[in-house]
Amino acid sequence: MEGKMGKFFDSVGAFFSGGDQIPWCDRDIIAGCEREAAEANGVSAEHMSESIMRLSWALVHSRQPEDIQRGIAMLEASLAGSNTPPQKREKLYLLAVGYYRSGDYSRSRQLVERCLEIAPDWRQALTLKKAIEDRISKDGVIGIGIAATAVGAVGLVAGGIATALARKK
Repeated sequence: MEGKMGKFFDSVGAFFSGGDQIPWCDRDIIAGCEREAAEANGVSAEHMSESIMRLSWALVHSRQPEDIQRGIAMLEASLAGSNTPPQKREKLYLLAVGYYRSGDYSRSRQLVERCLEIAPDWRQALTLKKAIEDRISKDGVIGIGIAATAVGAVGLVAGGIATALARKK
């Protein structure tokens, strides 16, 4: 377990040191956060809230789509209960990560923009915003390439048909 925690902290450290990679979280970390949340039930509201935030963080950073969706649902359910701007900022950021990981880049961008309204200089959110914009640009270039290829293929097929019809006459 210590090795897994070491990887977890290395991943988080790489993110904070300016790398553009959003950290990943593995199943062992998620299981530990789930146990912690279960044990925190009934201890205190504050301890329970902190445990749920750690679990939400782990879920939206998972490689498993079902974990990411569960993290998004947990964060959306708890967003209305955010009492302070830092709490709201954290939840908006984690939601943005979840939507980014699930491929909904426009929703992710909306959430990170709301996060930056609260904390305009927050480096994590700025880094995520850049990753989102890079991904949207990359997907746009790929989409244009696919469209151009499809148009070219249609033109080639149409040209072939026209040539075949001209030969028949």
